[in-house]
Amino acid sequence: MSSRPVWPEVFVCPWTGMQRDRFGLVRRVGHPYQNRTPPKRKKPRTAFTRQQVLELEKRFSRQKYLASAERSALAKSLSMTDAQVKTWFQNRRTKWRRQTAEERDAEREAASRLIFTLQTDKLNFSDAPDSVCLRNSSLHALQNLRPWREDNHGENSSDSAT
Repeated sequence: MSSRPVWPEVFVCPWTGMQRDRFGLVRRVGHPYQNRTPPKRKKPRTAFTRQQVLELEKRFSRQKYLASAERSALAKSLSMTDAQVKTWFQNRRTKWRRQTAEERDAEREAASRLIFTLQTDKLNFSDAPDSVCLRNSSLHALQNLRPWREDNHGENSSDSAT
C-alpha cells in the first residue's frame, strides 16, 4: 500500500465554481455568463416635444443652473418630472461647455494664423522697398528728399528773406 494521498480526478471550488484537475489546470464550470446577474434594462430615451425643448432652451439661455424650486416649477409647467428637467439641464450644460471650448479653440487658431500672417508680411515688408512708392515716382522722389538746410549761398534756404 502506498502512503501517498489519493487526489480526486477533479476538484470543484464551491465559492468560485472553478475546476482543478489533478495536474492543477483550472477550468470554469458551465458557461462563463451563467452565474452573472442579468443586466438592468435601460430606460428608453425620453422624447421631448418641440414646445418643451423651446421652453427649456429659452430658460437655459437666461439661466444655466436652476434651484430646486425653480426646477419644480418649470417641470410642472412643462408636464415633465423634476428628474427630466434636471437631466436635461445637465446634458445641456455639457453641450454648452463643449461648444464654447470649440469656439475658443477656433478663435485661438484664427488669432495664431493672423499673427503668423502679420509676422510673415512684416518680414517681407521690411525686406522690400515700399510698394506704394515704387508705383508712384513722385512719392519715391519725396521719400528720398533731405530736410532743408541753410547754406552760405542762400540756395535751398528755408529763410530766403535774410
